[in-house]
Amino acid sequence: MAYAWIKTFHLVFVIAWMASVFYLPRILVNIVEVGDAPVVRERLVLMGRRLYRFGHIVFGIAVALGLWLAFGYGMVGGWLHAKLALVAVILALFIVTGRWLKRADAGGALPSGRTLRLFNEIPVILLVGVVWLVLAKPF
Repeated sequence: MAYAWIKTFHLVFVIAWMASVFYLPRILVNIVEVGDAPVVRERLVLMGRRLYRFGHIVFGIAVALGLWLAFGYGMVGGWLHAKLALVAVILALFIVTGRWLKRADAGGALPSGRTLRLFNEIPVILLVGVVWLVLAKPF
């Protein structure tokens, strides 16, 4: 029974983290497209900072629960290493968006809205790989 609860909470926190991974680049797109409206830009940056902090918190909880599952219940195999590698890439992308947010907060330039929209699709593709690895456990 504990396994089911740990897995449930792990999935809930992963979903919360992925929501922040997907939404932070959208906030950056809005920052790029807001132009010279400092009040709106300031509000978007504040939203981004809060979302980035939230994302790191729920990521930490998801990882802790995932490690509990992996080590406590003997989940092993190459699929797990591949999954963790993809998760590390998604985390790196999230950190990049956080750095762009800090740049925007300091008044620096951001990539174009189009570039940010394309960048936002990369985690979706990686997430498909993560889900497939978890469900199929191919190796």
